[in-house]
Amino acid sequence: MSTPKDLRYTKEHEWARIDDDGSVVVGITAHACEQLGDIVYVELPERGADLDQEGEFGTVESVKAVSELYSPLDGKVVDINEKLEDSPELVSESPYDEGWLIRVAPSDPSQLDDLMDAEAYAALVEEEG
Repeated sequence: MSTPKDLRYTKEHEWARIDDDGSVVVGITAHACEQLGDIVYVELPERGADLDQEGEFGTVESVKAVSELYSPLDGKVVDINEKLEDSPELVSESPYDEGWLIRVAPSDPSQLDDLMDAEAYAALVEEEG
């Protein structure tokens, strides 16, 4: 299972990547997708929604369960992945590329420093078994 080294990770299995424009792209990890199984529906916030670090911002529904999505940082939603409305399976098929969830304008980009790097995240996944 891949754990891209250029991303930061939460203990709830979200990932965050800062882009060149300063926005932060958020998705869920391949490990989370593997645990969930086939994803059939994704509920995302509206553009302009305010997010709180560790606050719930949506849900992902699979054939096995419904799981909440948690924001890795404070900020405002500036974009959502509209492809997921018709193709929620993209989250599982391409969790780090086409299956991204939201793009956030961060209030405090330094909050990314509080998140795990790839090595720490891989250790968490291994610990969880």
